[in-house]
Formats: sequence, structure tokens, C-alpha cells
Amino acid sequence: MYEVMIEEEFSAAHALRGYRGKCENLHGHNWKVEVYVRGDQLDEIGMLVDFTHLKKVTRDVMGLLDHQNLNELRPFDVELNPSSEHLAGFILDKIANHIDNGRVRVYKVRVWETPSTSATYQVGS
Repeated sequence: MYEVMIEEEFSAAHALRGYRGKCENLHGHNWKVEVYVRGDQLDEIGMLVDFTHLKKVTRDVMGLLDHQNLNELRPFDVELNPSSEHLAGFILDKIANHIDNGRVRVYKVRVWETPSTSATYQVGS
């Protein structure tokens, strides 16, 4: 099994609905995002995935979130609380729509809220 990982960053605000404490108030983070891709086979030139393509797709998703109030964006406006856990799943789904094929799969996204706190969403193998 081969695996590659890239990191990207974005800045955004959120407020956790139903939380009792200071995070129920609107506040911001400089989020770091790790995107992990796996596959059994390399392509004809010996690569799992083109880093340039993976970074572009990831940056496009980060562009939807960057400098936004996440509570005002779908699905975080009503359907999902904008927690790091939900954010990781949202990012994985968006990137996977453009990367996954029969050979490679985005299987894990880790979202860092601070340098010492993160949440991960991972799909089965």
C-alpha cells in the first residue's frame, strides 16, 4: 500500500452550538489540514497521485472555507455543528469527489484547530 500526504491551511471562524463554555462564542482558528491518499498501484510514471493536482483540489476546498464564518456556510449553518470532526469529514468528501478513482482514494483528513488539538475523519479501507 502506498500513501501520500499534503498539508494546507486556512483561517476561519466558528461557534459551537450547544457547547457550554467559551467555544460557544464566535472565535477563529488558523486551521491546518492534512490530506492522506492511499492506493495499491502507482501510475505509469511511478506516482500514486500528482501532488500538484492534489494540492490544487485541496486549495480549492480551502478557498470555500477561508476567511469565512463556518456557521454561515452549508452544511454548517443548520445541518452540522462546525466542529473539527465535522469539518474533517466535509473536507474529505469534497476532495474525494475530485481525487478518488479505481486506483487511489482519499482515506483520511486530519484538521488541526491549534498546534496541539486535532480531529481526524477516516474512511474504511
